[in-house]
Parts: sequence; C-alpha cells; structure tokens
Amino acid sequence: MFFNLNFGDVKVVLGMVAGIIAFLAYIVYIVSILRGKSKPNRATWWIWAFMGLILAVSYQFSGAENTIWVPYVEFVGPFSIALLSIKFGEGGLNNKTDLICLFGAILSIVLWIIFNNPLIALITNLATDSFAIVPTIKKSYLRPEGEDFWAWFGTGIADGLNLFAVERFSFAILIYPIYMIVSDIIIVSILFLKKKSIMDDISFLSKHN
Repeated sequence: MFFNLNFGDVKVVLGMVAGIIAFLAYIVYIVSILRGKSKPNRATWWIWAFMGLILAVSYQFSGAENTIWVPYVEFVGPFSIALLSIKFGEGGLNNKTDLICLFGAILSIVLWIIFNNPLIALITNLATDSFAIVPTIKKSYLRPEGEDFWAWFGTGIADGLNLFAVERFSFAILIYPIYMIVSDIIIVSILFLKKKSIMDDISFLSKHN
C-alpha cells in the first residue's frame, strides 16, 4: 500500500514519523531525568516551552503543514521537561542570557500583534531560541554526563526527517527545520566528543594502573 503513495503523501508520512521520533526522544530524556542521569537547565527548558508554543503556532500560520508535527512536539516535550526541572533540574532565570531569551519571546508576540505577520514572530523566536540554547550547550561541554546523548541524537534524526517532509521550499517553511538540525548537530557533536574523550581517559588510566 505504501508503494501506491505519491510524493506528497510520502512527505506527509515523513512529517508524522519525524513527530513520533521527536516524541520518543523526549520520552528517553524524561526517563533519563527521572533516573537521575540528566539534569535539565531550568532557564533553557522553561524558555523553550514558552517559545515552543509561539513557534509552533506562528510556524503553522506561516503555511507549514507536513512539518508541523515536530514543532508541536517541541512544545509538549520542553513543557514536560520544564515541569520536571523544578524538582530535578538546575539553574534558573538568574543571568542576562536567560532574561534576554525571555524578553525575546515576549517581543515576538508583540511584533506578531503589531505587524499581523506570523513570519516575523517565527524569525524573532528562532533568534531568541539561539540564546536559550547557550546554557545547555555550555553544560554539554562542561558536564556532558548531565545530558542524554541518545535523546539529542533522536531529536536530530526527527529534525532531519522533518526537513525532507517540507511541502514547499520557501524561507518561512525551511527556516525552522534547518535551525533545529544545526542546533542538534552542535549539541550531539559536543556530547559525542566529550564523552569519547572521557572514555579514552578512563581507558588510558586503566591501562596504566
């Protein structure tokens, strides 16, 4: 039956599969948090939850259809993790970066209302999101044991599939999945290299003891 699908139908399926994989990646991360292996940064995840809702809505209003599943998962997932971060997380809205992110998210709503243009809100939110990810990138580098590699890897796979599910090659539709893939690659690369370095150090010490 799958072989009878046309190219447009395949993209719809890819978008749904991407959403499912993104959802499962968040489940992996949540389990890691509950087992005490991951400690989410409170500022990052609360800001991501707030911006995730704005991003998903503005992205859909910008014309996204097949690729809308991942953005909505990117709201539900961060919101769930933000709630867990109250008890199991670290950090808070206690530095300039966090406050800039919060201000940027609020600004995107104001700009959307003023200009009545969801694309402006989408771009503003993505720009702000680049600030929100800084604490997690920093933590991934300094304390890689506090992030789950496979959860981030799964998110990267989902965002990669989401790019192939794009129904129209326009700036408004492409900007979100491209931004997400770049973010995933940065964090996954840092976690992989840092954890590989730690394993190499352990192996070196074991051979010389």
